[in-house]
Amino acid sequence: MDFTDNRSNGFIDSIKKVKNDSFVLASLPEETRNAALDAVASALEKNKEAIFEANLKDLAAAEEMSLPAPIVNRLKFDAHKLQTCITGINDLVDLEDPLFKTLLNRELDNGLVLTKTTCPIGVIGVIFESRPDALVQIAALCMKSGNCAVLKGGSEAKNTNRVLFETIYEAAVGAGLPEGFAALIEDRAEIGELLKCHDYVDLLIPRGSNEFVQYIMDNSKIPVMGHADGICHIYVDGAADIDKAIPIIIDSKTQYVAACNTAETLLVHKDIADLIIPLLADASGDKISYRCDVRSMGLIRCEEATEEDFKTEYLDYILSVKVVDDIDEAISHINSYGSHHTDCIITEDKDSAEKFMALVDSAGVYQNCSTRFADGFRYGFGAEVGISTGKIHARGPVGLDGLVTYKYKLVGEGHIVADYANGNATFKFKDL
Repeated sequence: MDFTDNRSNGFIDSIKKVKNDSFVLASLPEETRNAALDAVASALEKNKEAIFEANLKDLAAAEEMSLPAPIVNRLKFDAHKLQTCITGINDLVDLEDPLFKTLLNRELDNGLVLTKTTCPIGVIGVIFESRPDALVQIAALCMKSGNCAVLKGGSEAKNTNRVLFETIYEAAVGAGLPEGFAALIEDRAEIGELLKCHDYVDLLIPRGSNEFVQYIMDNSKIPVMGHADGICHIYVDGAADIDKAIPIIIDSKTQYVAACNTAETLLVHKDIADLIIPLLADASGDKISYRCDVRSMGLIRCEEATEEDFKTEYLDYILSVKVVDDIDEAISHINSYGSHHTDCIITEDKDSAEKFMALVDSAGVYQNCSTRFADGFRYGFGAEVGISTGKIHARGPVGLDGLVTYKYKLVGEGHIVADYANGNATFKFKDL
């Protein structure tokens, strides 16, 4: 079945097929799912030239459309990104199976045993940005966790996404996965149809702008997990080690500027602002442009920051700077202007670090390290399907554990509730 042409085959029928096959995939043993992942890794390597050729077409189109540099960065799929994807798949194979794990084993009464076990969510619809490597990571994570996937990538990467999907699909089905384990949506108009598929899709994970994510939430009955903006902060405390601080800030801002875990705002304690801000500007050279508040404007060459700057995810070599009186002001600023993604304190003071980590309301709170570590691959999750800034079900980089739920299994020997209601039997509640 050709899942890349949903209009000709019937969009709803294709999603129904995915739903029906989700029960098959959920029952497959780890050996089958791992074999499919091995087959996908081999197929990607074997088909790399076709993948690179397709990516060059997308890059050429992006150049013609004069797309911003951060988008082009995300769009590029070269040998390095391919190898990273393959390494991620191999790591997934080696990770513990997230399915069929016993979370609770309790005897309610003699012969009446309750177990709580992990299971797949079912069908996951992922609408992601112009990153072809995201398609590989998402598909692989869903395969390992026993979930079927409906994938919609950015139109800028349509050629690369199509070849990647076809490569993954043929390899996985050939290794024993059901035909409906994954579907690719290419028509933007079909996003609207997907949002109506609450009978067949169990979870939506949108990746994109705040406006886009909010649109998805407002226009679907399907549960939504994910994040909108990535407005990440670094707070340099008065007790910071300057030699640590400078490289951390530069890495957080410039290592990969188009990522959602890139630092967008620098907060500096007033006692060390005169020292560290000029040192940072000297170390970064012309690579970073600064938007400074009134208290920091006279220290370096910069533009004056507006209120809007502190609410902006630049995804560019721009860093807003604000001088704060103390850690309380820093925490208040982060909780007010941040996106609850990832925020870092640079300090040698243990009490300050603990206070920051306790009170900053973000999925990731760091001390003395780059915000760029907020990534499923770097956490040892194999990869991530996205970042969740919510507090229900999953938070932070969503890897295998975030793609499973659980069910309760109760096995008895003719037990009935009436016996317990009338006092003929009593619960014993013994953990096994």
